[in-house]
Amino acid sequence: MKKNIFLWSVLGLLSFGSVQAQDFALNPTPQNYQVETDSLTPPTTYQLETQLDPSSSVAVQLLRTLLPEDPLSKFSIRIGIRGDKNLKKYNRNIPQVAEGYYLKIEKNGIVIAANDERGAYYGVQTLAQLLTLDKLPMAEIADYPDIPYRGVVEGFYGQPWNHEARLSQLDFYGRNKMNVYIYGPKDDPYHNTNWRKPYPEKEAKQLQELVERAKQNEVIFYWAIHPGQDIRWNDQDRDLLLKKFESMYDLGVRGFAVFFDDISGEGTNADKQAELLNYIDEHFVQVKKDVSPLIMCPTEYNKSWANLKGGYLTTLGKQLNPNIQIMWTGDRVVANIDKQTLEFINPLIQRKAYIWWNFPVSDYVQNRMLVGPVYGNGTDIKDDMIAFVSNPMEHAEASKIALYSVADYTWNPEDYDSRRSWKQAIRYLMPRHADYLETFAMHSSDLGENGHKFRREESQNIRPALAALCKAYLKDGTIDREAYRQVSEECQKICQAADQLIISDENKELIKEITPWLIYFKQLGVYGNDVLQAMTIRQDNRQAHEKILEQLRIQRTWLEQTGKHLNEKARQPGVKCGTKYLLPAFDALFKQLSDH
Repeated sequence: MKKNIFLWSVLGLLSFGSVQAQDFALNPTPQNYQVETDSLTPPTTYQLETQLDPSSSVAVQLLRTLLPEDPLSKFSIRIGIRGDKNLKKYNRNIPQVAEGYYLKIEKNGIVIAANDERGAYYGVQTLAQLLTLDKLPMAEIADYPDIPYRGVVEGFYGQPWNHEARLSQLDFYGRNKMNVYIYGPKDDPYHNTNWRKPYPEKEAKQLQELVERAKQNEVIFYWAIHPGQDIRWNDQDRDLLLKKFESMYDLGVRGFAVFFDDISGEGTNADKQAELLNYIDEHFVQVKKDVSPLIMCPTEYNKSWANLKGGYLTTLGKQLNPNIQIMWTGDRVVANIDKQTLEFINPLIQRKAYIWWNFPVSDYVQNRMLVGPVYGNGTDIKDDMIAFVSNPMEHAEASKIALYSVADYTWNPEDYDSRRSWKQAIRYLMPRHADYLETFAMHSSDLGENGHKFRREESQNIRPALAALCKAYLKDGTIDREAYRQVSEECQKICQAADQLIISDENKELIKEITPWLIYFKQLGVYGNDVLQAMTIRQDNRQAHEKILEQLRIQRTWLEQTGKHLNEKARQPGVKCGTKYLLPAFDALFKQLSDH
């Protein structure tokens, strides 16, 4: 049993004299940690003790950005990896897991001892979070990831992220201990239709910058190629693919993937896919020595598409070199992952699955903004998968709400709390306007009816009051006063949140992304308010009743037109939110008013 003390709770009890401490939480949630009641004022300088090379160690470089170094300081920070002489006595404290680290904070110094360089970097990232507090807790943390590879696959259809968004994402991954980014946007022609051709100079330079930023954040930058739609199974195309990989290697890429998803025709041949991938593995990956394991996305990448009689998956399982990793999205294209999911696929592919989780991706529901909690994946499957990567929305900043929780879940599934993690993510992105963003996100999480039959809960805070209000009023025209009060307050919160967010100067990129939905959200709140006011008008006052009904018809039309004419260039144009419970309840009450 892991000894877990909820650090955010403990810090809230310490006498820090800071509101910040009450809201504090480490992300991702550490595995084992203890906090004493004593604390200290964060040091202003420190004396560095390390055997790591400061010129190449990203852990040391990050540490130097947190505090100024002073060789005469009485406060020391010792940092290094297992086997370093100055950390020998801490070897037994270091978790014997890749990327594991041990962090100890004492009155006169700090120790960060890790299994490897990435572990040391993660130890510094934990320290960076603790240093945001007014008082530094006397803490001892032994921490490590449960899932070896954790991160993001940019694999959605539609507008790819821009360069600045990707740089921001890589910094975000480093801070939240995600170690994989897979570049594979479907609408990049040099990844897809023009896979044989080299990148133009501008795009190549940008990719090189991304690779360098990934290294600074201890993220493995994977570049994926998608050749299956028109590949010819001959030496010429094989050599062109390897040539493309060589050009990416020259840009600094040290992780490679081959995608055979969403294709038809000869490119789906499992024997040919396995032959090509083994050749790449043996003549490129293994030869280079410094390249991460090859990843492939199969054509049959989910259970509903698997033709077991055809033997596609078993062919890959038998023929692919064992170090090649195979991606899997679950029982369907969009699905949560549980024990049964992995018990199905792992025996077929004869290795642990590399999970490609299609959330919060919205390329099939582009009229939605998916910013609700991350939940539904098993907390008992850490030993059954080699990796878990999330496919996000085209809205890079808004995707961070879900990705923050994906980082938390994949690091420590057993202690994952979806609601707590979601609230932390919102505060992380907009600390000054967290309450407003939470109100918006609470009603902007469901996907609506969709072909993948994947739904999310929405408006959970107000759902019981909505149900009670409708039940009473639709039955005999009576008003449940307590339910009415709660719904009325929520409508006011919706309007206030929309108003305050749209003028906010905090996280401008996020506001820019969600603005179309905020406009609709405000109209939804106004419509709800008007419906509630109409319920209080005496029906025997015909003039007042007709006037309020006309106002409601106008407001409902504004809501519909607003939703229809925003985001018009999307595959699924328009914007929607609050449609699972809020809007249906308001419409049902409006209909009842109109019928009487």
